[in-house]
Amino acid sequence: MSLEVIDRHSEALFEFLWCPVCGHEVFSHIPFEGVFCKNCNTQVVLQESRETRGYEEVVLACFDTDSTWNLHVDEKLRCDLPDGSARVKVLGAPGTNEVDWWSPKPDDDWEPVERGEFDDVEEPDEVSHLA
Repeated sequence: MSLEVIDRHSEALFEFLWCPVCGHEVFSHIPFEGVFCKNCNTQVVLQESRETRGYEEVVLACFDTDSTWNLHVDEKLRCDLPDGSARVKVLGAPGTNEVDWWSPKPDDDWEPVERGEFDDVEEPDEVSHLA
């Protein structure tokens, strides 16, 4: 018996996505567990959207911080999601993706971390060994 693997989402989608908790762009797939941000362990679950509006690919990326480590310790390098989760709707074909909306909607209380926002910030020595 062999296990058939179905690639439902293109590599270009993962090249477009970034973690709204820490801003990093590298994700790890752990078989039978899920997909996680390689930097902070935030889980991302991809779902196909029911409504496509004529786009080739429409995906809902659901981020969950239940498994995220050290949010309380290095809050300068990560921003928690409201109620521990957020969703983003990504439109477009591979290579031309764009964000349609975030849920909850970004406002004064919460903004998703931008791609690479903390790249130039040094992690304190007392935190680096915890992640």
